[in-house]
Amino acid sequence: MDAAAARARLDELWGRGRAFLGCEHALMGGAMTWVSERRLVAAMSNAGAFGVVACGAMNPAQLGAEIDATFAGTNKPFGVNLIIMHPELDRLIEVCLERRVGHIVFAGGMPSSKAIKRVRDGGARVVCFAPSLGIAKRLVRLGAEAIVIEGSEAGGHIGPVSTSVLAQEILPNLTDVPVFVAGGIGRGDAIIAFLEMGAAGCQLGTRFVCATESIAHPKFKRAFINAAARDAMPSVQLDPLFPVIPVRALQNKGTQRFADTQREVIARFRSGALTQDAAQLEIEHFWAGALRRAVIEGDTEYGSLMAGQSVGMVTKEQSTTEIIAELINQAIEALRGRCRNGHRDE
Repeated sequence: MDAAAARARLDELWGRGRAFLGCEHALMGGAMTWVSERRLVAAMSNAGAFGVVACGAMNPAQLGAEIDATFAGTNKPFGVNLIIMHPELDRLIEVCLERRVGHIVFAGGMPSSKAIKRVRDGGARVVCFAPSLGIAKRLVRLGAEAIVIEGSEAGGHIGPVSTSVLAQEILPNLTDVPVFVAGGIGRGDAIIAFLEMGAAGCQLGTRFVCATESIAHPKFKRAFINAAARDAMPSVQLDPLFPVIPVRALQNKGTQRFADTQREVIARFRSGALTQDAAQLEIEHFWAGALRRAVIEGDTEYGSLMAGQSVGMVTKEQSTTEIIAELINQAIEALRGRCRNGHRDE
């Protein structure tokens, strides 16, 4: 198989994802708060992938300005990621629909059927995250038009199941809608493996943190370039009475301080100095603002360095176009290798 035939085969494998997203490559950008903003999103879409704006804690006016600025940087399709726990979710949906954003990605839990219907009635397409086959099927019944399955290798807030296991459980059993695989993906040959299992495309975040178009602080990028996969670890919960939603990030002094803070707060609770609710709130507020301090201000000692385990494959700063071209070339070579090994060269 020559390179042209391999490219044609790749386009066939992720044809469903390309058609759904409306782009050349069925590669979704992971929505990383403070990182996935207008510049990186526009650069990804301009390079043929599908950028996704991370709304995070933006208010409606801020999100509107971000969408407008992204449209100013690209005429290609992109999406917006909305956290369903946001107190102004309804208005954020309206902001997206008013600006004719083509795809809305709901994250952080199970969106209501009302929210899904509002998006679809407004002319946008609905993408949802699913941590299990049962939830994925329920979301499809509610109206989700595509599903993202994200394994525990991902950066930021994570579930308990690995990408490879989720893919094996879900891809053969959910064929009604396109399914995109995410979590720990950093090479094109891995993308091919998931496409051949039935995925419509893949979502990548960590690989693009060190894109030249990323506004992440140089110190933040340097931490990624210097890190190995084993450095991206989930946050630790010290007491089941005080649950901590696992967050995968590079270990630093802030990580140790979080563990120390949990011990101190729990001790105060046990001594009667704090109620359980007050103690839980203090633990939950520990990381408030820490991601911005790391990404924007460059506090890599005490800020939150959210990263997926694919961080070990981030070895230098590259343009978004170069990263995508590298992934595509790896995918094509993987397909050609399969033919050579099977003596099916064309």
